[in-house]
Amino acid sequence: MIDYTPLYSALQHIPALRPWLAQLPAQIAAGLDPRRWGDLPDWREALQSLPELTPSRLDFGPSIRIGRADDAPESQRALLEQQLRRLHPWRKGPWELFGIPIDTEWRSDWKWDRVAPHIEPLARRLVLDVGCGNGYHCWRQFGAGARRVVGIDPSAKFVAQFYALKKYLGADKPVDLLPVGIEAVPAPLRAFDTTFSMGVLYHRRSPMDHLRELHDTLRPGGQLVLETLVIDGGPGDCLVPEGRYAKMRNVWFLPSCATLESWLRKCGFDNPRTVDVSTTSLEEQRRTGWMRFESLADFLDPADQSRTLEGLPAPKRAILVANTQ
Repeated sequence: MIDYTPLYSALQHIPALRPWLAQLPAQIAAGLDPRRWGDLPDWREALQSLPELTPSRLDFGPSIRIGRADDAPESQRALLEQQLRRLHPWRKGPWELFGIPIDTEWRSDWKWDRVAPHIEPLARRLVLDVGCGNGYHCWRQFGAGARRVVGIDPSAKFVAQFYALKKYLGADKPVDLLPVGIEAVPAPLRAFDTTFSMGVLYHRRSPMDHLRELHDTLRPGGQLVLETLVIDGGPGDCLVPEGRYAKMRNVWFLPSCATLESWLRKCGFDNPRTVDVSTTSLEEQRRTGWMRFESLADFLDPADQSRTLEGLPAPKRAILVANTQ
């Protein structure tokens, strides 16, 4: 079910990505090592137990729809839902498979609606999506015309979710998710036309290093699409939580938009600009039947939802775009 052979063959014909090809099989093997992921055999079994179904339609947005309910008998649809639920929690979506809605924690389609008006057209572009989760936005990028999308995320569960969906979206589609982080991308590769980094920067101990890594993935004239947590403020302002932020241990830097634009210029990007700022709502990120763990409502002060439980500003997210020279 998790087969990268088509990707390896395709990369032979993309000169800009060939330098990565020699390292990629070993990186993928390490990323899917069962010694790192004790539940990986269970996830693989869920993939192998998915029913053989042929969708009569594919719709790549806003909710990604695969087939119709009448494409499969009820018994097969029940089996499909059973196996998909074995891959809980589902964080990014929404999805619909053969009439079965996967109501994910995040309304990732809302983020895409904020991003899409501000990016250069993706038609025929080579796209990298860093920290892509289960690949929801990768499929939106493909639906917008990208010629090939490479998503990277070190979570093997997200990879399993991606391949559960790709089974029905089409093994031949030029969209792949690799179980690696950005450090696995050879530097400087300078291959991609557009690189997305959404919801990653605040998890990095060194934001400057991450911005430089993103810069090195892009060809000259390529576009970065960056989405991250920010705070209100002016140049130089940045929040560095001493403990947790919204119950998260791994949040390091929350800059103001002006500070982040300055960081981008310092890292070699041209014309960085903030194109959207929005406060995350309880409707956009919430607990559902497909993500039963804590979510945003559990992370905010119940007496003042403008603050986190730690008394810090509630999550506010900005989208910035910039180019390489």
